[in-house]
Order: sequence, then structure tokens, then C-alpha cells
Amino acid sequence: MNASRRCSKTACPQLAVATLTYAYADRAVVLGPLATYAEPHSYDLCADHAMRLTVPQGWEVVRLDSDGYEPAPEVDDLLAVVDAVRERPLPHAQPSVASAVVSAMPAPVPGELRRGHLRVLPGSGEG
Repeated sequence: MNASRRCSKTACPQLAVATLTYAYADRAVVLGPLATYAEPHSYDLCADHAMRLTVPQGWEVVRLDSDGYEPAPEVDDLLAVVDAVRERPLPHAQPSVASAVVSAMPAPVPGELRRGHLRVLPGSGEG
């Protein structure tokens, strides 16, 4: 989910927390939790606009289960959590797969060029 999506209402700077979709054949408006992806035929709404939603006369509002339309944490908050998890050592830290792969790699060949995980051996592929 993209935490930086904004409310579709004009001039509303709030973060989107709900997605509104029209079901024209059923004369219904479906309002649910924020969709994973922005869709061209749906509208993202902030908590205020989601709660104050009005529909045309004769239409029905279908409100899907939600968590009260609470905004998602800001990106900075999510990054802080990620950083905290990265800094915390594992209780029984074992060598990572990456370090095992690096230690299993053959020793560099003289004249070998390295770019990340790729290597070019002199004289290979020429002919």
C-alpha cells in the first residue's frame, strides 16, 4: 500500500484512508479500506470525507469492514521501525546466506574484472 496517496477531493491535503467505487448497475456506492493500488475508476478519500459521504437520492451506500478509517503511519514512522529492526541483533545470529556465498566464491583470477556479482575473465568470449 502506498502511504502517500492523498484524498481525491479537490484541495484536500489529508492522507487517503478509504476507497470509494461506484456500482452504477446496482445504484450503489461501495466504500471500503484503502485499496492496495490506485484505480482509475475509484476515488481515495480521507477519514473526514469517508465519514461524511453522501450519495445521490435513491442510491445505497455499502460500507465494507474497516478499522475506522485510520490513516496509515507516515513513511517516516515506517522507516524508523525498519531501522530499529535492522539495528537489533538476532538472538542466535547465524552467518547469513550472503556471507556463505561470498566465502564460497573462488579467489580472484589475476587480470579479472569485477562488477558486483559479475566477473569478466581475460580472454573469455574472444575469438
